[in-house]
Amino acid sequence: MAADADARYLTVALLLIIGFMVVEVVAAALSGSLALLADAGHMLTDAAALGASLWAARLAARPAAGVWTYGFKRAEILSAAGNGVTLLLVAALVSFESVRRLVHPPGVQGLFVVIVALVGVAVNLTAAWVLAKANRSSLNVEGSFRHILTDLYGFVATVIAGIVIVATGFARADAIASLVVVVLMVKAAYGLLKASGLVLLEAAPEGVDLVEVRGHLLGTEHVTDVHDLHAWTVTSSLPALSAHVIVDESCFLDGHAPRLLDQLQACVAGHFDVEHSTFQLEAAGHLDHEAGAH
Repeated sequence: MAADADARYLTVALLLIIGFMVVEVVAAALSGSLALLADAGHMLTDAAALGASLWAARLAARPAAGVWTYGFKRAEILSAAGNGVTLLLVAALVSFESVRRLVHPPGVQGLFVVIVALVGVAVNLTAAWVLAKANRSSLNVEGSFRHILTDLYGFVATVIAGIVIVATGFARADAIASLVVVVLMVKAAYGLLKASGLVLLEAAPEGVDLVEVRGHLLGTEHVTDVHDLHAWTVTSSLPALSAHVIVDESCFLDGHAPRLLDQLQACVAGHFDVEHSTFQLEAAGHLDHEAGAH
């Protein structure tokens, strides 16, 4: 199963990140490098993100039951939102310390920083390669992948900062590299929070223009009006749509209604890639009895 494969990829990446994070905390303490400590803090959020993603993937695989009519498929969206929030929190902490060190730069062992950061590049490249094989259409997996990719960029910046310190003795390069990591964190966090927010706030899925949907439905023979048209995303790659469709009364008399329903569902599946759709076929006068129509 794809879900089992994703869980394996997430587990491998998690073990890689935790192992190197421990090494990096020790290296940051020995070298006095804030950039390494910032990366270690980011890797802590990576580990938390991967752990949450792994947990969410397991939850999402559970079947629907009882009050959970969609199962726990939205768990991955909550995980992605959590990833975005943790990125912002770490970015705020690192920003504060970076500014302080720009004003009062401490001594940093540049060569040590370069060596550790190069190992970090290799570890994160491996983790990114592993996660790239997972299903990245899942916002849950994509959130973890962005964590790893951002950390990879951060290590590259740290390598550059270490080289500058070795070559010129410019200690502030370490704090500047940390601020570069902060910018990348904020960018990744914005993308995750925007994508997860659209799902949680029931926005129409990307590529589903309700004006176009309405036009396609009204273009179907025997359809005279459409109201209460809604489209949302249950979870990644699972868009849904519902509508009340007013049709000619003859459809209820000549047995044409089932064929019309097939046409409507085929329409939204073929034009908008929405396979989970629900249509309520109505006679013209039924709307007068719908107090809760939207």
